[in-house]
Amino acid sequence: MYQLDDLLHLMARLRDPQHGCPWDLKQDYASIVPHTLEEAYEVADAIERGDFAHLPGELGDLLFQVVYYSQLAREEGRFDFAEVVDGITSKLIRRHPHVFADGDLYGAVDVPKLDEAAVKQRWEAIKAEERAEKAAAPEQLSLLDDVPTALPSLSRAIKLQKRAAQVGFDWPEALPVVDKVREELDEVLEAMSENDADAIAEEIGDLLFVVSNLARHLKVEPESALRAANAKFERCFRFIEQALRDAGRNMEDCALDELDALWGEAKKLEKQTPSC
Repeated sequence: MYQLDDLLHLMARLRDPQHGCPWDLKQDYASIVPHTLEEAYEVADAIERGDFAHLPGELGDLLFQVVYYSQLAREEGRFDFAEVVDGITSKLIRRHPHVFADGDLYGAVDVPKLDEAAVKQRWEAIKAEERAEKAAAPEQLSLLDDVPTALPSLSRAIKLQKRAAQVGFDWPEALPVVDKVREELDEVLEAMSENDADAIAEEIGDLLFVVSNLARHLKVEPESALRAANAKFERCFRFIEQALRDAGRNMEDCALDELDALWGEAKKLEKQTPSC
């Protein structure tokens, strides 16, 4: 079987100035980013569907993205794949003192055990130290530093909320968040009554943010929940399309109440089976 060194060699061949692949030679960091995001979502999709037969291939595609960036950096004399491996290994050893008590990857394994809450507390404290080390101006250090702006918006909202919760800026339970959802929805309705497009967009954003906060309090991962809702909508919409196709009709010719009735049938079937 091919090993990691073979993949690194393959990447170098693809980027060889004389004999490499024309497409690969045209790429740079920015042009690869969309592929990286796509591959990450394909990994998530395979896991959510339980498609473990194809998961190794999807993980390989994602690994190749890391190899690609490392090759680009090696060509520019910035860093190489070995430095990437060294960096993540060192960081994880540092963030797990409850496992690697002496900072030695292959050292003693008989270390005091901590419960999950204590582990999380130490983890956050170590990450705070790392943020302080990275800060160009320590006096301007924010708890929200290093929450990536490129994250999907729902995921970033959760991370921002979790950071703020570390210092007590949070509701103690879910019910007050429900009240906040109602409040934000009322503000959307008010903006709609004034026909103010900018205000509507702002209030919709606030509503989405607080809904993600409610999901966090209820221990629901909003990105996963929305992907599941998208999949359910797709199944039910396809059910309607097939029902009309079987009846020899076009959706464009149907009244909305008729489509709504078919949607109701689809939803009933959805509750009975995993797909419409």
